[in-house]
Amino acid sequence: MTKTVLQLDPHKFEEAASRLRAIAHPMRIAIIGMLENNKELNVTQIYGKLKIEQASASHHLNILKSKGILGSRRDGKNTYYFLKLQVLTQIIDCINNHPS
Repeated sequence: MTKTVLQLDPHKFEEAASRLRAIAHPMRIAIIGMLENNKELNVTQIYGKLKIEQASASHHLNILKSKGILGSRRDGKNTYYFLKLQVLTQIIDCINNHPS
């Protein structure tokens, strides 16, 4: 019988856990849902659709961006946010491949 040797990288575990904590909030899940299908939205659009304060929307967006789940681009005075699909795909693949 062959044993599988796992190469455990504590840094990668912490990074994954940090990203999962970042998305494990109802408001941040709602933001991710709004940005599906390569949509870009600015803060005003996001807090308007979610019916929350601008400061709250900015707080959640900054958390998602700092964990690499969202990207942003500036256009004049507006900052548009979008999903970094590669990172989100990695998270979803990890969850989907977990044995029940």
